Amino acid sequence: MSDLKGLDVALREIVDKLAKPIPVERNMGYRDLSVIGGFGQYMRLWARRALELATHDKVAEMLRRLISLFEGYDVLSVVERQRRVNEAEQIVRELSALTCHAPVTEESASRLSQSAVQAITRSAVASQRAGVAARYTAVKPHADQGRASGKVEAPDKDVLEKPVQYLHGVGQKRAALLKRLGVEKVGDLLTLFPRRHEDRTQIKTLSQLTPGEKECIFVTITGYPRTERRRNITITKVPVADQTGSAFLVWFNQPFREAQLFPRMKLFAYGKAQRFMHSLCVVMPEIEPAGEESWLQIGRIVPIYPLTQGLTQNFVRQLVHNTLETLGWTIEETLPSELLTVHNLMPLREAFRQIHFPDDMHKLQGARRRLVFEEFLLMQLALALRERGFKKRQGIAFKTDMPQIQEFISSFPFELTASQKRAIAEIHRDMASPQPMNRLLHGEVGSGKTIVAAVALYTAVLNGYQSAFMAPTEILAEQHYRVLLELFQPFGVDVTLLIGSLSPKEKKKARRRIELGDASIIVGTHALIQEDVNFKNLGLVIVDEQHRFGVMQRANLIRKGICPDVLVMTATPIPRTLALTVYGDLDVSVLRELPPGRKPVITRWVRKEKRHLAYRFVQQELEKGRQAYVVCPLIEESEKLEDVDAVVRHAEWLQREVFPEYRVGVLHGRLPTHEKDSVMDAFRRGEINVLTTTTVIEVGVDVPNATVIVIEDAHRFGLAQLHQLRGRVRRSTFQSYCFLIGSPSSDDARRRLEVMVRTNDGFEIAEEDLRIRGPGEFYGTRQHGLPDLKIADIINDVDLLILARQVAHRIVEEDPHLQDPKYRALRQNVLRLFEGRIELIDIS
Repeated sequence: MSDLKGLDVALREIVDKLAKPIPVERNMGYRDLSVIGGFGQYMRLWARRALELATHDKVAEMLRRLISLFEGYDVLSVVERQRRVNEAEQIVRELSALTCHAPVTEESASRLSQSAVQAITRSAVASQRAGVAARYTAVKPHADQGRASGKVEAPDKDVLEKPVQYLHGVGQKRAALLKRLGVEKVGDLLTLFPRRHEDRTQIKTLSQLTPGEKECIFVTITGYPRTERRRNITITKVPVADQTGSAFLVWFNQPFREAQLFPRMKLFAYGKAQRFMHSLCVVMPEIEPAGEESWLQIGRIVPIYPLTQGLTQNFVRQLVHNTLETLGWTIEETLPSELLTVHNLMPLREAFRQIHFPDDMHKLQGARRRLVFEEFLLMQLALALRERGFKKRQGIAFKTDMPQIQEFISSFPFELTASQKRAIAEIHRDMASPQPMNRLLHGEVGSGKTIVAAVALYTAVLNGYQSAFMAPTEILAEQHYRVLLELFQPFGVDVTLLIGSLSPKEKKKARRRIELGDASIIVGTHALIQEDVNFKNLGLVIVDEQHRFGVMQRANLIRKGICPDVLVMTATPIPRTLALTVYGDLDVSVLRELPPGRKPVITRWVRKEKRHLAYRFVQQELEKGRQAYVVCPLIEESEKLEDVDAVVRHAEWLQREVFPEYRVGVLHGRLPTHEKDSVMDAFRRGEINVLTTTTVIEVGVDVPNATVIVIEDAHRFGLAQLHQLRGRVRRSTFQSYCFLIGSPSSDDARRRLEVMVRTNDGFEIAEEDLRIRGPGEFYGTRQHGLPDLKIADIINDVDLLILARQVAHRIVEEDPHLQDPKYRALRQNVLRLFEGRIELIDIS
């Protein structure tokens, strides 16, 4: 037979038609739905037409085989369909190769038929990878390199570290948008994890759609798009149909759809089915033309990414997909093989592929489990290394068995609770050790943390060392100063106050006493960490409400001494899971009990229209000689003038209309310090009956005679803040009350108020707060020197968190510096995560 100089153009076009729906049918699970009328019928029809044009026996034989493969395709099992589609794809590839290789002789055609499957497959895969890499994810060379060579170098293993703007289709504008999502480098795309996935594997006919549900359909456009303007919106409607009926695709404010869509175009669409008038509509659908190889929006489990204005799901999916396809080979395994085997973890490369574009829900779960475990492991390794670094230092071995300590405890006018005794024993055990103490003391409002701290302070004093007690606000620092002064005056211990509002002369005198060692216990705010504050022999550092300080602020205070013991305290109960995450390097003491005689606060939620009932009750408490707080919220965190005015106006209303026979005072953050002190002193002495205030009294204010607190617009406060405010009236043996006034409009706000009414348990409240707000808002990790979690959830993934903690401690015990080659990648990742914050591994 003479040389074939290429098949007829018409035959080539038919071969292309045969090739296009094959990947579609595969992605749809071989359900014979990839083409209207049936995939099998479609393949038989076009194979017959090609056979009519075939002029070569070998080509005709291949086409006849193709026709027979799809005989009765609609009644075959899925397994058999899959086998036949795979064989058909090989035949079509061979036919396609014949159209692309000329001249082709009968002999060459025969040879081709014997080796086509292997050779063409290799060529096609290589060609596809190269093509996609060039079109989508090749990192562009510098302009001068491009002009010189005219080509782009093959990506190297460092390509994931290069700026994302050099990916094809990104550029500076989109790179700036991606940066808002935390994507700056090419590799950051891999950790732009979907916030959820939608199962779009089920393709339905129009007759099967359920109004109100989001569904996938395969339809043909039957007419031209039409856009109408109604009031302030545009509505674009596109008529579509399938073999079972007709409908409209509807978009709001997207008139550009008219230019994208045209009659007889076949589409996959995913959107909410609704009925308007007598028409079936699919509203705001995501669409994808049939036959596209990407197959990212429909017919699979589809990732839904976090977005910012200017980016679309389609763009982000395509970018992530192509990065994985072309650069996924550069992802190196980070965990030792035995760790993967023992804990049944998916390899990292596969995990990244399955978390973005999962084959099924089971693999998606496996991918997430692997990535969550590694994220927790890196954090727990950092905490374990930090803990080890702290404890290997040589600190102070305090004497803790001196009789004076017991005399001091016996001087208290009350019996210590079992929790306080246990906490003191744990603190003394740490102080007696030559390794520095690194302990967290946390517990309920009013549980007696200050008394426990006082015992630790006196132990340091008896050993000849100074102690620093740092509080976040001047009001709290002054209160601690007064309490400690009263406790230590009988024992001749000097207690010094150092805060910003002291006069220059008073500050200079305090700094001098600290430097000479005359001041034994120094209570203060951030003023303690100023450069001109020098301690003679700092042995103990106590930080109160420690979550209000950043890591570096605590570190600066600790550096004022030589490896002093450290005790951090908080009245905000910390959920167990969060304690493991943020404070995994600290030993923990918990005070759950309240001092004897303290009663739970009775809490009531009162809607705004019944506010007068709450104030009537306050009147009754005032008549008994008690005092009250009224708390007003701030619109902004900083006390803006208009917010302060609102507080002042509310106080004036209370004085004039509600409590005319009592004295109403006002306290807010914009008052000068001496005025704040004057107001608080008057309230403590009982000269002010009702204190109208902002959240400036959230922590530390202690007035036992105040038995009722009214919180206006309570739905605007967080749970932890509400619990702290309520704690202001649980300071004595009197029964105390809290009224939450508010009419919440959101479910979360309603839940917060319901939780407050239900329980006084701060730990239960903390867990609920964590569920409502999430860990990022509840207790930001950045101030603790830890990176934000990208995929792990400390509420729902607690089992993996505990497993990662156990594994991290085993690794650090086995290899304290992660020098073993099998831990090389883990070590690099820990250092990378803490880049610029490496010193934090050595502090608490």
